[in-house]
Amino acid sequence: MKTSKKQFIYFAIILLFLVVSSGCTNTPENQTSSNEYVIDQSDFVKGNELIQDIPGSQLSDEEIAGLILMREEEKLARDVYNKLGEKWGTNIFTNIAKSEQTHTDAVKVLLNRYNIEDPVKDDSIGVFNSLQLDELYQTLVKQGSLSLLDAFVVGAIIEDLDIKDLNELSAKTDNADIITTYNNLNKGSRNHLRAYIRQIENNGGSYSPKYISQAEFDNIISTEQEKGQVK
Repeated sequence: MKTSKKQFIYFAIILLFLVVSSGCTNTPENQTSSNEYVIDQSDFVKGNELIQDIPGSQLSDEEIAGLILMREEEKLARDVYNKLGEKWGTNIFTNIAKSEQTHTDAVKVLLNRYNIEDPVKDDSIGVFNSLQLDELYQTLVKQGSLSLLDAFVVGAIIEDLDIKDLNELSAKTDNADIITTYNNLNKGSRNHLRAYIRQIENNGGSYSPKYISQAEFDNIISTEQEKGQVK
């Protein structure tokens, strides 16, 4: 009987230790639970390093307009994800928002290189120079606040739009520094889209592309997360 009591106490102590230990596990800041998204470090674009060995050249008005658009469009992604991260407390939004910060910063590097006036006068969340992006921000935050599934759909919409615009702008320039920057932003957006689609499907939803073609969408979703820098 004494041996049984000792064994019982021993196993009770072990069980208590396991319960306490599991409750104290810390998750690294840049990681999520196993069914969420872990960002590849290359999605944190280092704009200066990316183009430091690429010479600049004269820009057309169309190229300048494209850089101005992408500076605020990447900020839009960052701002919406930060708001939805606050709303839902889900790591995927706050993690990808950090990636988007480096994306908008990378475009600013190009603005600085070519002495183009930065449209971001106030870097506060939800403040835009473009009225179109200001309205889109309000619409997307409102939609993403309805439910967590709606929030994931909003993420997919933003990345869908981003990929479309980057595709179009890349086709309108032959400047290597701009193309290299856009290619790396586009790769990040494809990874983000994959992550949001996975979450949409995990939550019983579905998404059809609104900006890119179905064929391009299917190709992105059917392939694995891309890693490394795009040259």
